[in-house]
Amino acid sequence: MKTSEIDITPMLNAYPDSVGKNLEGMLNFLQRKETQNIIGSFYILPSVFNTDLDRGFSIIDYCLNEIYATDGDLEKLKELGINLKFDFVLNHASVLSKQFQDIIRNGQESKYKDFFINWNKFWEGKGEMTEAGYIQPYPELIQKMFFRKPGLPILMVRMPDGENVPYWNTFYQEISYDKVQEQELMRSLHLQYLTALEITKLVNMQLDEGKKPTEIELGKFDKYKNVVTEYMESHRKYLGQMDLNIKSPLVWEYYDDTLRKLGGYGAKIVRLDAFAYAPKEPGEKNFLNEPGTWELLEKIQELADKYGLTLLPEIHSSYEEKTYEILAEKGYMTYDFFLPGLLIDAFEEQDGQVLEKWAREILDKKINVVNMLGCHDGIPLLDLKGLISDEQIQRLIDTVVGRGGFVKNLHGQKNIYYQVNATYYSALGEDDRKMLISRAVQLFMPGKPQIWYLDLFAGKNDYEAVKRAGAGGHKEINRTNLTMEDIETALKKDVVVAQLELLRFRKTFPAFGRMDNIDIETIDSVIYFTWENEGYVAKLKADFCTCEFRVEGINPQGEIVFSLQRTEAN
Repeated sequence: MKTSEIDITPMLNAYPDSVGKNLEGMLNFLQRKETQNIIGSFYILPSVFNTDLDRGFSIIDYCLNEIYATDGDLEKLKELGINLKFDFVLNHASVLSKQFQDIIRNGQESKYKDFFINWNKFWEGKGEMTEAGYIQPYPELIQKMFFRKPGLPILMVRMPDGENVPYWNTFYQEISYDKVQEQELMRSLHLQYLTALEITKLVNMQLDEGKKPTEIELGKFDKYKNVVTEYMESHRKYLGQMDLNIKSPLVWEYYDDTLRKLGGYGAKIVRLDAFAYAPKEPGEKNFLNEPGTWELLEKIQELADKYGLTLLPEIHSSYEEKTYEILAEKGYMTYDFFLPGLLIDAFEEQDGQVLEKWAREILDKKINVVNMLGCHDGIPLLDLKGLISDEQIQRLIDTVVGRGGFVKNLHGQKNIYYQVNATYYSALGEDDRKMLISRAVQLFMPGKPQIWYLDLFAGKNDYEAVKRAGAGGHKEINRTNLTMEDIETALKKDVVVAQLELLRFRKTFPAFGRMDNIDIETIDSVIYFTWENEGYVAKLKADFCTCEFRVEGINPQGEIVFSLQRTEAN
């Protein structure tokens, strides 16, 4: 670790509006008698900030979203002894950020003109200019690049002088056109009133049909087509996540200010979202390029050290690539993206040997991990490549999809995307005992356990949410917002109550104070974990065949002071 040692108590993970309508709802939940002292940390997803697209990951600025959270809410979490984890989105910021809006208003006169990546400046001399106004890079210079959407990752942005400038845009974007008003057309285009009125009717009707300005037909008013189109294009609206230019000194001022602000909110851990996309060079990979990725990480760590923050870089890559090991060797925390798939595999194979092998590797190599079951994204399965066979991975994908999960294929190619979208409970076949064993194993695995709120309540796949979200809304299957009435109902279920008992045991029992003395053994379908610390012993026996398990806590006098088990009888 490059900063002070973090605690390994359980960490809740949720959006600020996941329970109730804002962070106050989750606070009410955490202050109930049944839920006190179950977590030591809370990872609040970035819609807690001033954001627009992508459920929070398109950040306008890092001020608190007043709809979802207040400074008082964060203070109450601190009073409960709960430290915080926040996202820091290194690669991009929203089109609505003050920096990008300044570019739109002032063009090349903007102080932020180099804050984002001007696509044509980046590729100048390294491609051919197209009629559309952007450079098409030479093929050999982009063959190593991975684009998250079809075509080139650009957003054409209208400047004050009428020029359209392409900016690098790896992730989401939306372009919209406001309906026109006859008086505005009359004033701006010097039209007669009735002419403006008729054109307004034609334009707005076709906008409702989904047509773009260049596709709109004006009939007998066709002679006004160019000026009307120009008017609409000059008033277009954007949403999107624009890639930052990490070579700009202003970006590094922004990075420093952001980390300072997160530390002030009470952050102890900062998750670096999409950071491996940030370093870019012509001809090199635009994801996890070397040495650019590691150089960026080192510079961010220097800033984080000023504010006592522990960095958690988020990188998905296969086991065989050993990225997790590189991060550990460099002293960083890393995600255990392998545990969710290994648990499902253990049930399907009725064998925990691969899980034991991975747990031992974490301990032997002193890999500081945050582990999880479900999360706001999906269940990572392709990360397992090299740890289990490709055939096993495909069976896992088929199993979860067969239980109602969704797979997103990129660019029409199968199994490029690394996640299957489903709640973890549904991925387990909505089996209460499998859910409880999975939670017990997670809490006994070495590392800091991160608890997705919907897993805690045994949430099922939410197909209605996917429908409401429309195209690209597959992730909403595992993001159901719960009412306080939902919580009251859930707290009557054994699968929820038992998880809360396990979490409180993991949070408070002294055997889990350190990871210096953990023993793991697998015999046939049964895996055994033992944690020891200062004379306290915590034991888990879990059978992936019968779904029976037993958890015990033993004090220094040899007395069993905690016991939770599920057998075929119960």
